[in-house]
Amino acid sequence: MIPRSYLFVPGDRPDRFDKALATGADIVVLDLEDAVLPESKARAREAVRNWLGKGGRAAVRINGIGMEWHEEDVVLLATPGVAAALLPKAEEPAALDTFVSALPQGLPIVPLIESALGIWNARELASVKGVTRLAFGSIDFQLDTGIEAEGEALLYARSRLVLASTIARIAPPVDGVTIAIDDEERLRADITAARALGFGGKLCVHPRQVAAVHEGFAPDEATLAWAQAVVEAARTSDAGAVRVNGKLVDRPVVERAKRILEDARP
Repeated sequence: MIPRSYLFVPGDRPDRFDKALATGADIVVLDLEDAVLPESKARAREAVRNWLGKGGRAAVRINGIGMEWHEEDVVLLATPGVAAALLPKAEEPAALDTFVSALPQGLPIVPLIESALGIWNARELASVKGVTRLAFGSIDFQLDTGIEAEGEALLYARSRLVLASTIARIAPPVDGVTIAIDDEERLRADITAARALGFGGKLCVHPRQVAAVHEGFAPDEATLAWAQAVVEAARTSDAGAVRVNGKLVDRPVVERAKRILEDARP
């Protein structure tokens, strides 16, 4: 199963690292960027390095290309236990390619697309070797573009990330955060909308969001039963299209059913 939840933890709060793992989040992200003040960057980096050195395992969001802390953060990414690297404000494919080439081979790279230029270059960014999926930094994108509304106002940006990921044959993108951490109804609505658009997961800023994300991106029992029935019918038939529950099912539907079952595997 591809990761559905990415839970951010400030890199200068090592007391929260183990607690974050205990939430059951698919990916815990130790954050060296926005969650850490400039004067705490070095201390946060050392806290992350020490925790990883004791057997911890997590993804790390580093500071972006061109930031004064970037190069030292890149060195940290060679530490055993780093599960993935999240690069903020990814915009230029050539710069991303140079960044990836400096990292340990095989380390999953998740560029955060947070600007108009990043959205515009999404297809090229998704195609950089080593990139496993894209993530949407919706808050920063709104700041960059001056888009104040949400929902339909961000539809183009979100759809472009989904299409770029599909063309590049990488995992479905990860949707941005829901900052209303006490509004469960809003969180579930955001998850439903993201999944309907083709996203495969969501960034989380609070542990209580993890369970809702897992539930929202998992197929329900009825969907699983339908998918199993479709795959079984296709397996036992020589025809190009088969009949399932009174409906004609052809190859694209069979492939969709197979994907649902594949994604549901633990």
